[in-house]
Order: sequence, then structure tokens, then C-alpha cells
Amino acid sequence: MQSVVVVPTYQESENIVRFLTEVRRSVPDAYVLIVDDDSPDGTGALADRVASELGNIVVIHRVDKRGLGSAYRDGFAAVLGGTILDGECDIVISMDCDFSHDPAAIPAFIARIEQGADCVVGSRYVLGGKTVNWPLHRRLLSRWGNRYTSGVLGLHIHDCTSGFRAYRTTALASIAPTSTAAEGYAFLTELVRRLIAGGHSVVEQPITFVDRELGTSKMSGAIIVESMMLVTRWALVDTWAKLRHRRTRPH
Repeated sequence: MQSVVVVPTYQESENIVRFLTEVRRSVPDAYVLIVDDDSPDGTGALADRVASELGNIVVIHRVDKRGLGSAYRDGFAAVLGGTILDGECDIVISMDCDFSHDPAAIPAFIARIEQGADCVVGSRYVLGGKTVNWPLHRRLLSRWGNRYTSGVLGLHIHDCTSGFRAYRTTALASIAPTSTAAEGYAFLTELVRRLIAGGHSVVEQPITFVDRELGTSKMSGAIIVESMMLVTRWALVDTWAKLRHRRTRPH
């Protein structure tokens, strides 16, 4: 199955060259799409250089810093629109560039899609998953946030905000990712919510999440607030829709 790895980047000059090299080593036949938000540190130019050396790497250079959700929407649109690959793409992989997600784990995600899953979520919070080098307050915040998200939305996923994923291309296309609105980690939750609502098979793959060693984290208080507000809003919308359905259902 042909796969493409979609990676948003901003200020990742210390990681991008090694990252692309490791991805190519892990999945030699995969295409890679870098979506760079006009990084002042030259991340995009470095990606262009590696692309010319390794091949099958495309770099989208965007103007200004426009956010995670927006970068994925543009990346997914390019893949689903057929502007990246010479032929059809069967699997879309999303991940971070800072080595919090291990490129060596990509084949395991692809295997789960080949075995029948529509989406594979890399999970820190299932048996075999863990986080490394994260301070206690971040681990507690992430675990609480994911439990809250899963609980109020009625999802069976333990790690709704994980960005390390594999999607069957047909399943991703069916939920129209470009019609989403969230920008931060809520974007990732929105995709899982749509996939499960659409009856797609979403499974979790245990991962070891390692906090970045180089570069600066993009996490902020505003991103966390946006995520919690949107999740709560979606939960209220879903609850209201269920109540209306019960009222209008014939007795």
C-alpha cells in the first residue's frame, strides 16, 4: 500500500534533516509532505535541500504561522487532491518532526491499516504506551484532558490528542478534513470524532512519547483552552441532537 507522511513544521531547523533521513530509513518507499509555516529559522529551506537529495519529498511553503489544524488541512487537501503522488495514495500518516514520535514506529501503523483498521492512533495511555521526559504537571494535564475528552464525547479512544496516526485515505476523505475549524489539538479530536461517528474502525497503537530535546514546544495555554472549549461545545451539540432524536422518534 502506498503511503505518504504529512508533517507540519515551524521552527524545526534543528530536527528536520535528521527527521527526514530517519523517515526515509524507516519507510523507504513512502512519500513525505512537509507543510512549513514560513519558519524564520530556515526549516523550509533545509527541507528543500533534503528533498533534492532523497527524492519523493515535497515541501509546501506557507506564508505566516497559521497553526496546526490549518497546516494539516492544507496537507491533507494536497494528498487527497492528488497533487503529491504520481499515483493513488492508500495511507496517510501524520506525525511531529521533533522526535516525540519515533519514525521507526511507522511500519507498525501501516501494518494495522493493512490488517483492516481505518485509522490508527498512537496512544500514550494504553497498555505498552508511555511518556518520557515530561514533567509531572504536563503528564497529569494531558491525561486528564484526554479522559475528559473521551468521556464527554463518548469515544473509546484513550489518547484523542495524539498527532501520531495513520489513516486509510478513503476513510480520511469521507470525513472531509478540510471542512474542520479547530486549529490546535482540538483538530485531532475533531477528526477522531468524525471517524467514529461515521462508523469507521479506529484503533490505538501503543507508543513511547519522548519530549523534544531540540527546539521549542508549540504548546500554549491558548491551545489548551481552545481544545477544552470546543470539546465541551461538541458534547453539548451531540447531547442536544440525541435528545431531539428521542423526542421525534415514533412511539
